[in-house]
Amino acid sequence: MKFKDHFSGHAVEYAKFRPRYPDKMFEYLASISPRPERAWDCATGNGQAAVGLARHFDNVTATDASAQQIESAEPNDRISYRVAPAEASGIDSASVDLILVAQALHWFDIDRFFTEAKRVLKEDGVLAISSYNVLQISPEIGAIIRNFYRKTTGPFWPPERELVETDYEDIKFPFAELSPVRFEMRARWNLHHLAGYLRTWSATQKFIAARGFDPVDSLVGELGTVWKNPEELREIKWPLHLRVGVLQK
Repeated sequence: MKFKDHFSGHAVEYAKFRPRYPDKMFEYLASISPRPERAWDCATGNGQAAVGLARHFDNVTATDASAQQIESAEPNDRISYRVAPAEASGIDSASVDLILVAQALHWFDIDRFFTEAKRVLKEDGVLAISSYNVLQISPEIGAIIRNFYRKTTGPFWPPERELVETDYEDIKFPFAELSPVRFEMRARWNLHHLAGYLRTWSATQKFIAARGFDPVDSLVGELGTVWKNPEELREIKWPLHLRVGVLQK
């Protein structure tokens, strides 16, 4: 099965510019896991969620269908990285306490992945899927970025992106669902780092491939009129949405 690859071509930039998940989220996931033994970070990308899980679990298996993403992942003694699709992980049956899918479920064959998740989870294991939408910053800067998201790159977002827009709420979740808990990612970035992040968007990369130029270049000029000093650090946040369920066989 060919996977939907939107990030291999800029895996290094993805690892450098993506925001980091809060440790409180991993603390929470460990607290609801039946045991802190083995976690699976599915579609690990650059491994940032796997590293967070490794602070709370004895060992973490981190998979991604992209070999380039795995090559850019952060090494950790508790993490075993492997190239594998979400729907066919190669993980032993009934061997995992917790599965995390961070900002990636929309790229999967979701029904096949849920079947795979049920196979690898222990009887009381937990599946958590997380998502985040467009960043939040000052109102004036936020309006410029939302316009870039909706209008400039809007036509280049894959249709699966709509699942993120609705926080995966429309997906039938075949697990005993727990009450939602909210977290948020925070970062302090200068304008250069923000531009690097915006270039990691799959829609930005598709725009560049289709049009032959980088739309972030002109966006930086527009943002600069508000940001003023491009080296100034500004606080940015992304509200995180979790759907969490327990396997019941």
